[in-house]
Amino acid sequence: MSRWLRLLQILVFLLLVRPFLAVFLGLRVRHRERLPAAGPAILIANHNSHLDTLVLMALMPLRLLSRCRPVAAADHFRSGPAGWLARNLLRAILVPRYGRTPAAAMAPVVQALDAGEIVILFPEGSRGTPEVLSAFKRGVTELVCARPAVPLVPVWLQGLGRSLPKASLLFLPVDCSAVVGPPAELAGLAPEAVPPALQTAVATLATTLPPSRWAEEPADSSTRALD
Repeated sequence: MSRWLRLLQILVFLLLVRPFLAVFLGLRVRHRERLPAAGPAILIANHNSHLDTLVLMALMPLRLLSRCRPVAAADHFRSGPAGWLARNLLRAILVPRYGRTPAAAMAPVVQALDAGEIVILFPEGSRGTPEVLSAFKRGVTELVCARPAVPLVPVWLQGLGRSLPKASLLFLPVDCSAVVGPPAELAGLAPEAVPPALQTAVATLATTLPPSRWAEEPADSSTRALD
């Protein structure tokens, strides 16, 4: 990342992103001290909104901002203004969703970890229904198996899917929260057990938050812990 792009990134987050999250969304953060102090590391979180990436990057100290690398679908950010911002300002690692094995698709992410960077990954793979956690996909298993010593920190994001849901361009001012968990304990797990174990680690963090002002009574009690 060039010196000028790094300066632009710091200014955008310091003067625009952080004030927006604090004032417009009233973002509350719990256990910020659990965030990695250096790379390599992996942050995993639920994914309901394009705001998710901005929030996770904004949680990090400015000195580490340029070391944060969100993983994004290559077909969404190949060109245009969104593509330029993803590649240059956010330094996204663009991963193809089709036509490659999970190991081949995750190879650039492994390279980023080897370079000492902090990778941001959404194991659901795409934005889903707000506040509903979908099954984690196999890509996260590839990272755990390739670099088992790298700490993996779960984060639960609440409210962002209602503030800027999928396919919407209109921001809604709802109260939002982020809860950072302790590094996941994955030693001894079989590869197929990794995604559900990490999904549980993320979902459990949701139960530590009080009900939001916009929360609705869930139709099914099985979803109560995720509302």
